[in-house]
Amino acid sequence: MPGPPAPGHTACTRTPQEMTSKRWRHDLWRIAAAVLLWYGLSTALDLHESFVEWVAHFERWQFDELPFTAIVLAIGLSWYALRRRNELRAELVRREAAEAHAAQLLAHNRELAQQLISLQEAERLALARELHDELGQRCSAILVETASLRRCAADDRATMLGAAARADVAAQGLFLMLRGMLKRLRPEQLDALGLTAALQDLCEAWETRSGVACVFHHDGPLQTLPDVLNITVYRVVQESLTNVLRHARARSVRVVLRAAGDGVTLTVQDDGQGMDVEASAGRGLGLLGAAERAAAAGGELQLHSAPGAGVQLRLSLPLAPPATPWREAA
Repeated sequence: MPGPPAPGHTACTRTPQEMTSKRWRHDLWRIAAAVLLWYGLSTALDLHESFVEWVAHFERWQFDELPFTAIVLAIGLSWYALRRRNELRAELVRREAAEAHAAQLLAHNRELAQQLISLQEAERLALARELHDELGQRCSAILVETASLRRCAADDRATMLGAAARADVAAQGLFLMLRGMLKRLRPEQLDALGLTAALQDLCEAWETRSGVACVFHHDGPLQTLPDVLNITVYRVVQESLTNVLRHARARSVRVVLRAAGDGVTLTVQDDGQGMDVEASAGRGLGLLGAAERAAAAGGELQLHSAPGAGVQLRLSLPLAPPATPWREAA
């Protein structure tokens, strides 16, 4: 049986480039050996003299010029092979660059998917806690008060009215809690009032809550936009205002929505402390999600900023969404 490979044996660890270079060297040695062999055979058999004597009978056909023509043909074929080799090498470089870019995009998409899953689970956990704590508590309060009503004597009017009032308060709190949850899942103003009115209401409510001036301006035919564009624009504005409140330290925000030609443009500009866009390439989960919303709707999200110069978020969307548009998860 053959023994184990020597410690310095690296045949199994050679790279494709090393294997290719080795094959080229072998081919060159084969060509050199064939040339030397042909030279020796020609010398021994006086092939050139025999060829000259043979072509002398066909002088009118100029057969004696064939060797020079063959040399030019060989040079031309060598040049052709060299060009094809260079083109192949350039194509391989382009393909490797494309594969590296695709791998980078795949890694980015995986990271985004993991972050979105984490956000979804966190939102579900928050909803579950609210349902358990608030909904369960208020339902229990209503059950207690209705049980108290059933136990009250018919002439105990004061006790009955007090239990009914407490049950009414618990029911109203339950309604408000459910309404707030529904707003988080789907903005009711968007369906009831339309996009522009919903954005105006969002900006006014945010201004009241944050104390930062928020001006909303719109222009163009915005009443007949597809639903996928409406919810995308609304959510992007919502996320932008949340980021301004958390990070910008701004005194004012301007939201501009325009529809013209075959597209819709949204601009959110604040006068806050700004940011280094290159240094903040990740841009946080919220803006990554907004960028994915824009891409799913066939648009693009751009972020322009510099330290001390505020942040401008620009969303561009086509009026005709993709054939299979993104739909907001329930």
